[in-house]
This record gives sequence, structure tokens and C-alpha cells, in this order.
Amino acid sequence: MNQDLTKGPIVKTMLLFSLPMIAGNLLQQFYNIADTLIVGKVLGRNALAAVGSAYTLMVFLTSILLGLCMGCGALFSIQFGGKKTGELRNSLFQSFVLIAVITALINVAVFLWIDPIMSFLNVPAEIYALMREYLFIIFFGISATFLYNFFACLLRAVGNSVVPLVFLGISAVLNIGLDLFFVISLKMGVGGAALATILAQFVSGIGISLYTVLKCPQFRVSPADMRWKRSATKEIVQFSALTCIQQSVMNFGILCVQGLVNSFGPVIMAAFAAAVKIDSFAYMPVQDFGNAFSTFIAQNYGAGKPERIRRGIVSAVKVSVCFCIVISLLVFLLAKPLLLIFIQPHETEILAEGVLYLRVEGSFYCGIGCLFLLYGLYRAIKKPGMSVVLTVISLGTRVLLAYVLSAWIGVIGIWMAIPIGWVLADLAGGIYYWVKCRPLSI
Repeated sequence: MNQDLTKGPIVKTMLLFSLPMIAGNLLQQFYNIADTLIVGKVLGRNALAAVGSAYTLMVFLTSILLGLCMGCGALFSIQFGGKKTGELRNSLFQSFVLIAVITALINVAVFLWIDPIMSFLNVPAEIYALMREYLFIIFFGISATFLYNFFACLLRAVGNSVVPLVFLGISAVLNIGLDLFFVISLKMGVGGAALATILAQFVSGIGISLYTVLKCPQFRVSPADMRWKRSATKEIVQFSALTCIQQSVMNFGILCVQGLVNSFGPVIMAAFAAAVKIDSFAYMPVQDFGNAFSTFIAQNYGAGKPERIRRGIVSAVKVSVCFCIVISLLVFLLAKPLLLIFIQPHETEILAEGVLYLRVEGSFYCGIGCLFLLYGLYRAIKKPGMSVVLTVISLGTRVLLAYVLSAWIGVIGIWMAIPIGWVLADLAGGIYYWVKCRPLSI
């Protein structure tokens, strides 16, 4: 089921590879939405605000592990494209051990510092207990998140985007079923929603791990592969550390914005929690297309095909921009009906704030679509540091302007800061490519 992305029609190849990734994340968003929908409709606005704020924190923690796995995935793609199977297995062994250790350290740290973290997030007193209960349970699923993302990134790196979709689909269906059982039937509250999520995560994490070991003999690490090579370690750290920094900086900025949102109280928190679900769902396909584009670039970079890379860049920009224009229009026009999926019609204040967020940010999805392509490009051509720079520009601007503008014009300033950050990062990434990378000598 592995796919060689160095051959065949460029647009068709990228789209066919990206479609299972998009479908997988759609499923993931569906079960995230299921949490929000069930909690919001059954348990009320305070529970919705608590779970929504906790979700932002979990995205940040997950982003550290996802960044490490994505960075290693870029290296795996280059080695696969260059037909370096032995080096790939050694990189697989070293990266798994390193990320597993980091996962364990993160897991211990969050349990020890759960209360200081919540204080940093400015969690209001009325939802503090609910959010703490949710987080204490959800933290047990961090190791499952590592397992799924590591093996999913490995399989996608060699062109197999279908199997990660299958395991994510199983997890999504299970999560929704357990949500309904724990929250509605057993009346376990936000703790039930958290328990449903981590059980589903362990099913997908353990399942994809076993599949890779049993069904992919080329990735089975032998004693000969279990060696610590300084050159390989350096390369793994270069890819994974910088991608991790990029992902964690991006989500730390979002976390800082969450803290600012929390300071405006439960109404804004609930509006933000619901609107962010729709927002993430809307631009998620271009995020996955950016990841597929990165694998395409990395395999062709490893195979030494600069002309195919250049043509792939042009095609990817056209596809991404066209999709974003359509989605921006739909979100702008359907903002209120979409929010009504999560929010009761009588919650007019929450609806108004959510509509404002979606119409401000949703008008600029082309900005985030191009930024995902730039992240993927620089990760694939061994310039992950540039992805970090673009993230700092995007998120630094977002956080700074969010605090400045919200003090001046209120909560709309937070929403306006987000697309401004996207556009400035796009300009910086485009200029750098034009000046430094356009010849793309390999």
C-alpha cells in the first residue's frame, strides 16, 4: 500500500495521497465535535467552556509530540525516496526511543503541574472544578497519542495514508459511542467525555502499532539496527526538534490567546470553544493537503527531482487557494447555522460572539492555506528552521496584537489578530523562497 510520490501526474498524485489524510482528520474532527456537541447540549455552557478550554491545552501538548513525529516523518520520506531502507530502520529505532522518553516526561510534568497550568490559563472559578476533572482524566491518554502519531507519520512518509485513516475511523466511531454511553446513559459528566476520548485513543494507538509491526516487515527493527549513530541522531534531532518547536510555538501562541479569551468570562469562552471547532473543521483539509504536499516534496527531494518539486509547488498553491475561497464563502454565509449545531438557540449572546469570530477569521482562510504549504515545503527540503521562523512571525503577531487590540476595541481585536499573523507569515515565507530557494539545487 506504499505509494511512490516521485512518479505519475503531480496534482492527481498529491490529491489521491491527501484524500485519506483529509478523511481521517474529518473523522477526528467529528469525534472532537461529538465531545463538544454532547457536552454543550447535555451538560450546559459551563461544561462546554471547560471542555473547550481544556481542548486548547491538549492540542498544545499533542503538538509537541506531533511535531516530533512529523519531523521524523519528513526524514523517513527523504530516506524512502532515496531507497535507503537500512538508514530508515535505524532512524525509526532512534526516533521511537527519543520520542517515547519525551512523552513519559511530559506525562509526569502535566500531572504534577495541573493547577499551575490552569492558573496560567485564567480559568474562571465557576468552571475550575469541571476543567480540572476533565484534564486529570484526559492526561492519561498522552502515551496513546504518541503511539498513533508516530506510526501514522511513518506510514504516511512511505506513501501509505489509508491505514492511519482506518484506525482513526475505528477510534472516532468508538469515541462517539462511548461519549453517548458515559455522558448520557451513565451521567458521568465531563469525566465521562474524557474517559471516552482516551479509551478511543488507546484503541487507535495500539492498533496501528501492531499493524505496522505485523504487516510491514521492512520496518521491523533488528538488533543490527539498534545502534546509536551520531550522524543519524543529529539528523533526527535537526528534523524533529525544529518541527516540534514550530508546532509547540504555534499552539503555545494559541494557548496564550485562550488565556486572554478566558479573561472575558464564560460567554466568550463558550463562543470561542464552539467557533474554534467549526474553524478547525473548515481549514483542516488544507492543513492535511499541506502535510501531503510535504511528503510529496520530501520524497522527490530524496530522489533528486527539482523540476518535479517546482511544478508541484505551483500546482499545490492553485489547489489550496481555490479550496480556501470556497470554504471562506461558506463559513461567512453559514456562520450562525453552523454554531447552532453546538449552541442552544436561546443563547443569543454566545451565538453573536461566535458569528463575529467566524466571519472575521473565516474570510482569510487563503492565508492559513498558503502557510500550511510553506510549513510543509521548508520541512521537506531540510529547512525546518524556516518553518519555526514563520510560526514565530504568525503567532508572535497574533498574541501581541490580540492583547493590544482587545484592550483597545474589545474581543473583536483577538479575532482580527489571527488573520493578520497569517498574512505577515505568508509574505515572509514567499519572499524567502523567491530569494533563497527558487533555484532549489539538490
